[in-house]
Parts: sequence; structure tokens; C-alpha cells
Amino acid sequence: MNIKEIIKQPEGRRLEFKGELPENADLAKTIVAFANDAGGSLYIGVGNNPRELVGIAEDELMATEEKISNIIFDRCYPAILPEITFLTEDDKHLIKVSVYRGSTPPYYLKEKGKLQGTYIRVGSTNRKADETIIAELERIRRNISFDSEMIVEKPVHQLNIGSFAAIFAEKTGETIDAQVLKKLDLTKEINGVAYPTKALVLFSDDELRNSMFHFAKVECARFKGTVTDEFIDQKSITTNIATQAEEAYNFVLRHINRGATVEGVYTVSKWEYPVKAVREAIRNAIVHRDYSLTGKDVKVAVYDDMIEITSPGLLPPSIDYSAMDSRQSDARNKVIAPIFKRLGIIDQWGNGLRLIANELKDYPQIDFRWKEVGLSFQVQFIKLDFVAEQELGAELGQELGQELGQELGQESINKTMYSFILEKLTIEHMSRQELMDAFHLKKVSGYLNRTIKKLLSQNLIEQTIPETPNHPAQKFRITKRGKMFLELLEVNQVKINNE
Repeated sequence: MNIKEIIKQPEGRRLEFKGELPENADLAKTIVAFANDAGGSLYIGVGNNPRELVGIAEDELMATEEKISNIIFDRCYPAILPEITFLTEDDKHLIKVSVYRGSTPPYYLKEKGKLQGTYIRVGSTNRKADETIIAELERIRRNISFDSEMIVEKPVHQLNIGSFAAIFAEKTGETIDAQVLKKLDLTKEINGVAYPTKALVLFSDDELRNSMFHFAKVECARFKGTVTDEFIDQKSITTNIATQAEEAYNFVLRHINRGATVEGVYTVSKWEYPVKAVREAIRNAIVHRDYSLTGKDVKVAVYDDMIEITSPGLLPPSIDYSAMDSRQSDARNKVIAPIFKRLGIIDQWGNGLRLIANELKDYPQIDFRWKEVGLSFQVQFIKLDFVAEQELGAELGQELGQELGQELGQESINKTMYSFILEKLTIEHMSRQELMDAFHLKKVSGYLNRTIKKLLSQNLIEQTIPETPNHPAQKFRITKRGKMFLELLEVNQVKINNE
């Protein structure tokens, strides 16, 4: 990617632009934040608002480079070694400061110390880290994970893990005992006494989980419309983490539609969303969430136009959702993730993103988007045709409703052959003869023929073999337009019954 393409990119977690050299402290904060996170690049000589090349005077390049090096050396700790390069584009000179992900975090401003001077990258801003985030950075330096830390409030033999033991035995055929718990890093010993790790407490049904990790839950909601103003349904999933994913997935299935599509000569049942991909996204949200962030839960929201899944914790630096087809794996929870794999909740390492990408290929009408929102990671499955469907509904209500209403009489419209045929075709594809049988007709009536012709002309139904209208295997099926019209008829009938 050349510099002209780069400057078109939005500022973000790994990218920042400055028209001129920032103040000493601001530069140091950016460098520290990049080193504590996924690394990043700072381009000096690029104005941000508006985004344009402003450049640095050529005779100032060497002095600016030296100043940058001195600021980083004098103000940042531990030592950060950036790569500083000069670039030229359209006779304008730029400086690129590349910072790589540090191996000894937390990095901080010397004069402020670790507690007040540690910064992380959140979106396109540098945010001062709190004690929870600093502790996580220190765990990264020691190559340990939050879920592997021991809890000494209660020994293992007093912990209620009956439900987890039953699930583990069912899925793996292996009985949970002291040796298995130790092998899976679910326990650690002090003076011969076994204590649970945080992972085991999260898998337990013990009151200790509720008191220490009351935020380790999944909040599910079905909203009316496309905003969060009104609930249709909601559920708080507060069970142990081994069962949360399936409960959340079942909640989603209750609130999305399943219809029939034709593939060749076969009728295939198909969900309106790629449900395998949705399930994988929910599982990832639970397996890879940052359990060290208190007060944050996984959220699964279903709107009229999309499914949205939000998980506490930023995306691990090594994972790139823009390269979903490649195998990528970086487990934040080094104890929980292998357990989920043993239980069959997650597949082979690195297959999750590929599974999502593969199923999305069969759903061109669904747009998959992801973003980091604050300290959370969010994915969305968006219905691209939602706006078109809304417009179609308005059109049908105005045009077809009036036309057929005038022709058949508004009070009788739902009792006619029109609605009867549409209802039948929502269940299965039917031939003309099968429609005759459904009406108990011995021969095709003129009224039935006129009705079929009318429904075809209005694109409420269509032929299964349109290229050969008189094919002996010809059948009729309801269209999306027809389904929406049938819904309008049903709403109309409810209004009539209530008047």
C-alpha cells in the first residue's frame, strides 16, 4: 500500500497522523500506547482534518528524527526501539515512526510512573490504563493468563463443580478427578492443598462464581425495530460458562425466521441468517472475552435488520478479521480455551474465522462487519436487503392492498382464493392440479385461472420452471413480495376483527 492509499485510511488502533511533530508528552503517550498493544505507525507530515499531505521541510528532517529518538528514549520505559524512516510523496517529505508490539509491558511515561503513566490504544485515541489493564499487561509479560491464576478463598473439594463434571463426562467420556483437574490447569496446590484457578470457578455452579464473577454472563435481547428503545424479549444467562453459548444461540434462533428456498428440483429449508457463523461468533465471544474486565458482560442483540454480538476485551493483536480465510489463533484464556475444545464447543484451532467466512459465501445478502467499541469487540450480521424490504412493504400496502381491496372488498379480502393460495404456497410448492385438489375442484375453474394469472402478474407467486411455462412438472411458489403481502392481509384481518 503506497502513501496515498495509506492516508485514505481512518485513524485507528495501529495508525495515527500528525501534521507536525506533537508535543513531547503527546508523542510519548502514542509510542507507549502502541508498544502496549498491537504496535502501530505514526505518520508525521500528514494533516488529519482535512486529511492531506503537508510535509516537513527537507532541511528539518534530520533534526526532527533526532528529537523523536530523544523523546522516546528520555520519556518512555522500558526502552522502546522504534523504526524511523523518511518518505517522499509529491515532493513532500514525511517521517514514519513504526512501533512494534513490546515484549516487556507495561510501557509507561517515566515521569508519571507505572500507575499514572501507562497508556493503551483504544480506537484512534490514547487512554490511560487503570489498575485492571495494567495487571493484564503484566500477565502478558509473564506469559500467564487471567484464567490460570489461583483463587485461595475456597479449596477445590469444597467447590460445587457437579454440573461441569457431568458435562465433561458426557462430552469427553472422561471422569473429572483431582488428577484430571490438575492436568487441565484447573487446580494448583499450596502446601498440599488444591485450590481452583479462576477458570474452574467460572466453570462451576458455586456461589463463589456469583460473588467473584457476577459480570461473567450473557445478556440477550430482541429489540423492536432497529434501535434499543423497546424490548420484545430479553434473557440474562447466568449459568456457568460451559452452557452459556448454546443458551444464547437458542435465544437467537427463537427470534429469526426460517424459510424455504429451491435449489434445483429440491426445496431446502434455510435460515435468514448464517446460523453456523452466528453460533461461532457467540462461542468466540464467550471463549475469548476478557474476564479480567469487571462490570462488562457479553451482549447478544437481535434487531429487525441485524444480529449484533459484543464481547468484553479488544481483539488480540495477532488476529486480523480482514483475513478471515486464513487460519488464525490466539487464545486469551489459555485454560478456558482448551477446555472448550475438549467439550466440542470450539473446533480446531484457527478454524473459527474460516468457518464464518465460508458460510457467509452462501449469504450474499448478509454483510459481516466488525469493530472495536471502547474496550469491547463487536461483530454484526447485517441484512443488506432490509431497507429494500421496508420500501417494498410500503409499496405493497399502498398499491396492492388498495387494488385487491377495491376488487374483492376490504372485509372479504382475507377469505378469498388469493389469501388461500398464498397460504398454501408458504408451506409447499404446488401444481395447478394440487391447487384444484386443495379447493376440492373436479376441473380448473375460470376463477382459479384468473386468480393464478393475477398473482403471477403481480409477482406474488412465480413458476418453479419459468423457462418452460407448460412443463408437466410445473409448480407455483410464493415470492418474497407475496409473503409480505400475505402479512399485510393478516394485519388487515386483525384490524377488521378488532373493529
